[in-house]
Amino acid sequence: MANTTAILIELGGVLFCLGIIGHIANRFGVSPIPFYLLAGLAFGHGGVLPLGASEEFIHTGAEIGVVLLLLTLGLEYTADELLHGLRKQAPAGVLDLLLNAAPGVAAALILGWGWTAAIVMGGVTAISSSGIIAKVLDDLGRVGNRETPVVLSVLVLEDLAMAVYLPILTALLADQTFGRASLTLGFALGALVLVLFVALRHSDKVTRLVFNPKHDRNDEIILLRALGLALLVAGVAQHLQVSAAVGAFLVGIALSGPVAEGAREVLTPLRDLFATVFFGFFGLQTDPAEIPPVIAAASILALLGVATKIFTGWWAARQAGIGTMGRFRAGAALVARGEFSIVIAGLAVAAGFNQQLGPLAACYVLLMAILGPLTARFVEPVVRAVRARRGGAKPATAAAADADGAPDPLTEPVPNHLTGLMGPVPGQASAPELGHPNGPVTGPVTGHASGGGPTAGGGPAGS
Repeated sequence: MANTTAILIELGGVLFCLGIIGHIANRFGVSPIPFYLLAGLAFGHGGVLPLGASEEFIHTGAEIGVVLLLLTLGLEYTADELLHGLRKQAPAGVLDLLLNAAPGVAAALILGWGWTAAIVMGGVTAISSSGIIAKVLDDLGRVGNRETPVVLSVLVLEDLAMAVYLPILTALLADQTFGRASLTLGFALGALVLVLFVALRHSDKVTRLVFNPKHDRNDEIILLRALGLALLVAGVAQHLQVSAAVGAFLVGIALSGPVAEGAREVLTPLRDLFATVFFGFFGLQTDPAEIPPVIAAASILALLGVATKIFTGWWAARQAGIGTMGRFRAGAALVARGEFSIVIAGLAVAAGFNQQLGPLAACYVLLMAILGPLTARFVEPVVRAVRARRGGAKPATAAAADADGAPDPLTEPVPNHLTGLMGPVPGQASAPELGHPNGPVTGPVTGHASGGGPTAGGGPAGS
């Protein structure tokens, strides 16, 4: 009874404080995620008010938060869009992994930690945080933007790469034989292929598992089945050394039609609750006393990480034909590092391998988790200010197109896969409405609710 009382008091106090922090952040028009992370430092080990009784419960809630963030993000897109994005963004995924792993590999070698530590640090710096990015896109109203499918394709490619990377890393840390390591890797890849096959080829059957579209909508049943299915698939995926985030995302992709729309509506409040717990717990895991000795090295890595992710996203969006501002938004969205980086560093520390690696990775991830949302929030005004100083005022049409992130229909070609989102281009019919920076699109919108692209789930129809 005493333990239950302590859990209720601690959990209630934490949630109430986070609610106040979120309210203040919203009043100033910034993402609350960095402030949730800093609040977690205060409640963590070595903090001002360290938690005891409720930490295990908050840890479980944080895991559920990641699952819900990726599930609701997957609900915004269809299987066809996922396949198209993966095929088109495969080169960007390779560039992303190589470019962003390089600083971590170099840091470990410069510090004299050896090649195994270099492989660990390469994973820490390479992988973006799907959970943080999903929340940032939602907070900033960019889920329906034209650059968002590019961002998601890169994230999914990263997560798929993790399915290969984690078994290899586990084998290296455990000094497994080549045969056993190959068996582990083959098992993980087989599980990944199976999950992808079911999600992409049997979407209608997965949808009926949640609710039969022919029946009247029942929010209670949709909530219980959608959440239960996502947790089940995420748990099995994690057990098979495939990312739980990938499992939850693919469940969202597999759901379609009115069921996806209903699931998105009933899961959103639950997602917001557990996502907040996730960000708070992220800060809980870091001991503030471990930060000062590694802050300089972590800051250098963080600056390099911001630059390499922005370039990756910019290049990927450019390849997709996205306008200038959308390219920078795509790069800024990818900056945040998070749960995967902590998992990778945690595997190394748990194996008793190089205890210095843990504090450096924790400090780096905390910096990137804070810088990521801030970069995404302020990239637009910074880019506009720089371009204004370099080139002066722009024509109204071009400025509006950049604000929307879409290619200017008068000066840039519209890629084929965007024409369904943008509507007809000049010479065919009307151009997109550009009277408002995030204005509506005159062409047909698509999405789960209507069987097509990402704009139907909410968020602006701009880039």
